[in-house]
Amino acid sequence: MSIVAMKARNGAGAKGTQEGGDVNDQNKGNKSKKVSDWWTKQFEEAQANLERYLNWSWVEPSVWTTRMLTALVKGVKGDKWFSLIDKVYARPNLMAAFAKVKANKGAAGVDHQTIEMYEEDLEENLQRLSESLKEGRYQPQAIKRVWIPKPGSSEKRGLGIPTVQDRIVQAALGHVIEPIFEREFAEHSYGFRPERGCKDALRRVDKLLHEGKTWIVDTDLKSYFDTIPHAQMVARVEEKIADGRVLKLISQFLKQEVLNEGEEFEPETGTPQGGVISPLLANIYLNPLDHLMEQTGFEMTRYADDLVIMCQSKAEAGQALELLKKWTAQAGLKLHPDKTRVVDAMEPGGFDFLGYHFEQGQKRPSRKSLKKLKDNIRSMTKRNNGQSLDRIINSLNQSLRGWFEYFKHSPYYIFRSADRWIRMRLRSILRRREGRCGRGRGSDHHLWPNAYFEARGLFSLASAHAKACQSSRR
Repeated sequence: MSIVAMKARNGAGAKGTQEGGDVNDQNKGNKSKKVSDWWTKQFEEAQANLERYLNWSWVEPSVWTTRMLTALVKGVKGDKWFSLIDKVYARPNLMAAFAKVKANKGAAGVDHQTIEMYEEDLEENLQRLSESLKEGRYQPQAIKRVWIPKPGSSEKRGLGIPTVQDRIVQAALGHVIEPIFEREFAEHSYGFRPERGCKDALRRVDKLLHEGKTWIVDTDLKSYFDTIPHAQMVARVEEKIADGRVLKLISQFLKQEVLNEGEEFEPETGTPQGGVISPLLANIYLNPLDHLMEQTGFEMTRYADDLVIMCQSKAEAGQALELLKKWTAQAGLKLHPDKTRVVDAMEPGGFDFLGYHFEQGQKRPSRKSLKKLKDNIRSMTKRNNGQSLDRIINSLNQSLRGWFEYFKHSPYYIFRSADRWIRMRLRSILRRREGRCGRGRGSDHHLWPNAYFEARGLFSLASAHAKACQSSRR
C-alpha cells in the first residue's frame, strides 16, 4: 500500500503573495504554513505506523497479511473487528498454533493425550478441530490443576494444565486477536508482550531512580489471574471485537471447568489456569489502568500483576496509591495487603521488583532470587550424587550462565560469595566420596583449590562479572 501526501498548493516560484503584502495576506500565509505542517506531520506519523506494523515479525503471517496489517494501521469501521472466527479455524493458523504448543512442550491434560500422541494423526486431528470450530461444536475440556510450592513462601501456586487441543485453539485465537490489542497497550507494560521482557522493565525502573523518582508504591495484585471478573473481562474484549463467535470462545475458556484433586468445578472469576491465552487476557484487563496512570502523570512500570509506581515525593506516592486502590476496587481486584507499601528507595529497606532488590542506589538479587538459586544448586549437588563431577559441573554451568546473564548488573561481592558457596558444595561431594562426613572445609581447600574447579570447567560468576565490567569500559 502506498500513502499519497496531500499536494502542496503553491510551491517555489508559484504565483502568490508578493513581498510587502498586507497583514491579511501574511496571516493567510501563516495559516497555510500551519496547515501544511499539520499534514506533513500526519503523513510522517502514518508512514511510521505503517512501517511499524508491517515489520511486526512476531505476528502469524497466515492471519496477519499485509492487507490485514494495513487495516490495523488505518483503523476499521467503528473501531471494532468483525468476522474473525474464520481466521481462527483456518488450517494454516491451526498448524502454526500446534507448532507453538509443541515448542512450549508441556504435559498431557485430563484426556491423557500428549503432544506426541496428538501429532501422530496431526492432519486428521486438525481437520476435525477446524470443522468443530467452524460449525460451533467446539467445547473446551476441563483443566487439570496441580499445586506447586511458591519460591520463598509457604504458599502453593495452582498450575493448570489444559489439554493439548485446547492449548492449540487458544494459541490460534491469540494469533488472531493479539495484534489488535497490542496496538492499544501502554508503552510501560512489559509482561508477556512480543519483543519486551523483564530487562526492559528493569532498565526503566533504573532510569527513573536516577532521575530522582525514589518514592515507590510497591505492590502487586492479590491472586490476580484467579480473580478477574468474567463479565468485565469480556466487556474489555468487546471494546475491540464484535465477532460473537470469538467472544463466545473466550467466554468458554473463562468458564472452563477445573479438575482439582478429583473434583470438578466451574470458576466464577479468573482467566484459564495455565492457558496460552491467559497472559493476553490479563494484559487486556489491566490496560485501562496503565493508561490512567500515564494520563495522570504517574510513572508506573508493570510486568503482568507485578507493578511499581515511582514518584518524586512521599505525598505524590500517597496520591498514586489512593488512585490505584480506587481503580482496583472498581475493577473487582485487590491489592496484596502484605505487599503494598510506600517506601523511599534511598533509605534502608528498599524494594523488590522482578527478582532484583533496589536499595540506596544499588541493585542486587533479591533474597527470594538468591534462595531460588541456592535451592536449585542444592538439588544438583547432593553429597550422595552418583554422577561424575564433570556431569555435575556441566549441569551447574547451564543454570549459572542463565542466572548470571539476568543478574550481571549486581555488585561483585554477590558473585564472589555465590562462587565460594558452590565450590563448598562440590568439595562436600568429593569429601563424601573419600568416606568422610560433613561439608567441605579446612584442608579440603588445599586438596581441591579454586584452580582445580576452574580446570574442570566450572563457570565462575565472579570471573564472568569481571569480564563484563572490562568489556563495558572499552
